[in-house]
Amino acid sequence: MKNIITTSIALILLISLGGCKKFLEEELKTELAPTNTYTSTYGFEVGSAGLYALTRSEYNTYGEGGAYIHNGAAPYEALQAATDIADVINSDASLMAFANLTLTPAERFVGTYWNWAYSVISSANLMLVYSEKNTNWDSPTDKERFQAEARFFRAYAYRTLVYLYGDVPYVETILYDFKLNFTRTPKAEVIAHMVDDLKFAAAHLPTNPDQSGFKQGKVTKWAASHLLSEIYLLQGDYPAAEQAALAVINSGYYSLMKTRFGVNKDKPGDVFSDLFLENNQNRSASGNKESIWVLQFQFNVVGGGTNSDDWTRRAWIPNYASISGFVLADTLGGRGIAQLVPMKWWTGTTRTNATGNVAGIFTATDIRNSNYNIKRDWYYNNASDAALYGKKAPITEQTWFTTKTLFPAITKFFYGRAENLSLTGSYKDRMKFRLAETYLLLAEAYLGQGNPQKAADAVNEVRRRAGAGDVSAAQMDMDFLLDERIRELVGEESRRFTLVRTKKLVDRVKLYNNAIKDKVNDNHILWPIPQSIRDANRDAPFPQNPGYN
Repeated sequence: MKNIITTSIALILLISLGGCKKFLEEELKTELAPTNTYTSTYGFEVGSAGLYALTRSEYNTYGEGGAYIHNGAAPYEALQAATDIADVINSDASLMAFANLTLTPAERFVGTYWNWAYSVISSANLMLVYSEKNTNWDSPTDKERFQAEARFFRAYAYRTLVYLYGDVPYVETILYDFKLNFTRTPKAEVIAHMVDDLKFAAAHLPTNPDQSGFKQGKVTKWAASHLLSEIYLLQGDYPAAEQAALAVINSGYYSLMKTRFGVNKDKPGDVFSDLFLENNQNRSASGNKESIWVLQFQFNVVGGGTNSDDWTRRAWIPNYASISGFVLADTLGGRGIAQLVPMKWWTGTTRTNATGNVAGIFTATDIRNSNYNIKRDWYYNNASDAALYGKKAPITEQTWFTTKTLFPAITKFFYGRAENLSLTGSYKDRMKFRLAETYLLLAEAYLGQGNPQKAADAVNEVRRRAGAGDVSAAQMDMDFLLDERIRELVGEESRRFTLVRTKKLVDRVKLYNNAIKDKVNDNHILWPIPQSIRDANRDAPFPQNPGYN
């Protein structure tokens, strides 16, 4: 799949403009024009790869390699800001408005996510329209397969829109004329369309991820079912969310990884840390049966990652190299800039030299709290500094929250290359959906049905792999589940989405985010509608979200 992503990036630029009649009427000479590309199964494969590339550019920063341009910090970081997990106040200027709740409709990333999502939707709609016109298929099932992919990604894009903005225009075809009178479709209606798309995707996407010729990184029936479970939760249909999650769990294709595997299985570590080592994400390469959908960012591969892709590592790793006695090292995660600083309440400080000890949320036996997964012990590594080399570096309040040079670091995002330690992108394939989260979605569905025992049973499947000990039905509530999602999924999930879906954003921020606990209110659940969108929609009212001018 990676071999055709580069070719298809040019197609992204065409399909993202698919709503403009004047553009479509131009005499397009390139072979990547939609009318010339979407004429065969191969053409749809090229277009499909372009759709994947556009989708994964959600994590891009500076538009390198033709990906969608964001500029500034990684927009992903804005989805962790002003939640219950990370301090972002002393960070990149492009994140400050999100972190301190001074967001305006003109803020860059407010427009970034809107434009990115509608670009994905436009691309998906173009594929759907041309799939109805094409008659040149290699297989009778090709048409429905490509339609299923397109509808999966359309639902995925609307997921971002409804979480961030609430009511948004629903568009399901190519708009051949300029339209300046959009209206905001009620969120419930948009979600219903998403459910329809994902049900179709689950019915027509490939079932067997191990079948010959199946490309790693491609979505399957089970990726659609996993996402469908989440969207049913957002809709409040908890029995349907339960059934969608169980379909994945009981499919026979996936299992939680419980024994060491992959590239470093014979080296120090544990099975949780194995999940996040480079080259361990894809099932065909490593035997990882937990991955359901993996975004492809592999290093030094045509169509793979770039220096602007997936800055998650830089966000969560301290700026240790600025401390005398340290130099950049791949074993320390590479080059970090600490735009997201983990809060004490959940990481705990009892194993550090920081003042104000806090227990954290992990049990003593939980491997997700091991030094392989949260690095708390830092040792000076500059061999040229004999006075410090090999000694333990202290974590203090100042290094943690002021200079952000040393603090407990989430190792799942560690990435470095000895041949180029200044790399910014992670260049490592990213598990987007994995089975541990499916179990946690199932637990959420059971809580929604008032069944804490079954919710505990689902959570305990994940906790047993971690050696964390079982949770009882009496302990099982939404706050415990949200804590468990931190233990298992911190940094992987979009924390804002989770808190909005579970209706706990305001409560959790008030409880754990001291910087903004007295400012947050219900108006902060949604972002503002981008001002540029409202200004352009001059022929119909387009109301702003409450609390924004």
